[in-house]
Amino acid sequence: MPNILVVDDEIGIRELLSEILSDEGHVVATAENAAAARAAREREAPDLVLLDIWMPDTDGVTLLKEWSAAGRLTMPVIMMSGHATIDTAVEATRYGALDFLEKPIALQRLLAAVRAGLERGRMLRNLRAAMVPASLPAAVAPEPAVAPPPLVPTVTANPLTEISLDQPLREARDHFERIYFEYHLARERHSMTRVADRAGLERTHLYRKLKQLGVELARGSRRPAGAAAPASPADDRAEPE
Repeated sequence: MPNILVVDDEIGIRELLSEILSDEGHVVATAENAAAARAAREREAPDLVLLDIWMPDTDGVTLLKEWSAAGRLTMPVIMMSGHATIDTAVEATRYGALDFLEKPIALQRLLAAVRAGLERGRMLRNLRAAMVPASLPAAVAPEPAVAPPPLVPTVTANPLTEISLDQPLREARDHFERIYFEYHLARERHSMTRVADRAGLERTHLYRKLKQLGVELARGSRRPAGAAAPASPADDRAEPE
């Protein structure tokens, strides 16, 4: 069973996430601060870490940087926060965070992010195993000469860096939401059901949101600035799922 480490200074959140993830069949450990998280990481590397950003001793992004610099970021890390800015989310992604969950966390969004994180971890472990010479028994296989690289998102360039923080908040938020939905439309092969589940929205709300933001439903691409929204309900069709 996968081992998941939940790091959050709020006991209520730790207990809630632990209960939900345990019901899903995972083994859950908890840590109330960065010091406890470091100790848990040293005892046994978890398969996934849910890491709060704002903590009293050391914030989550600083701990993420520390693990990355020391070659200890060998597991997927999903950041959590109820107050983080876009800039903070971008910084966490740059240092190896796989995903970002905004509090209060929707149940379906949590479970989808955990599934994706665990799958990413399995892929990384399989890659490491494939790098061990087949001619040597596992008991005497040499340790890698260098620490494995930290996890990074699957995209090579982060489009969030395109967002200007000098523009009005509403425009910056719309820009972020367009990037977010375009990314998930492409990732889920334009399945509106899966994108709605990942975003924690009803399908009808998702359709309205995409039309409001100017995202083409068929291709997940932005229309040129000023282009009119689709005029017919037929535009709401999505491919078979």
